[in-house]
Amino acid sequence: MGKILWQFQKSCTLQDRNKLKLFILDIFKLEKRPLAELSFVFCDDDYLLGINRSYLNHNYFTDIITFDLTEPDSQLVTGEIYISIDTVRENSVRFNCSFREELHRVIFHGCLHLCGYGDKKRGDKVQMRLKEDFYMTKYGLAVTG
Repeated sequence: MGKILWQFQKSCTLQDRNKLKLFILDIFKLEKRPLAELSFVFCDDDYLLGINRSYLNHNYFTDIITFDLTEPDSQLVTGEIYISIDTVRENSVRFNCSFREELHRVIFHGCLHLCGYGDKKRGDKVQMRLKEDFYMTKYGLAVTG
């Protein structure tokens, strides 16, 4: 069974952590990508901007950055997911949904990246959104526009 770690550079309410951990493990099982270890780091905009600049040479704010740290010959996924609480909060207002819904969508989005889904091309974005919606519904959260 995979290991999931939570780290908080910026505090936020993350309800039902044990339920969420089990659900995340289910995502990896359903996607046939066994999980070794996954760390979530919840941070502010400036922290994530620093990572974006340092590691990706991008000079803009984002809600999430996912690093796939899986060893080349390993079948077990290892990764780190950095989530900006500030941007998630802004996006929840922008997309007219609750902070909790937007936070979970972003969490599932990062997991899906580690399962091999992309979001750079239009077709990939559509497939990613369908998968996000599927897991949001399965977890019991609303699916917004």
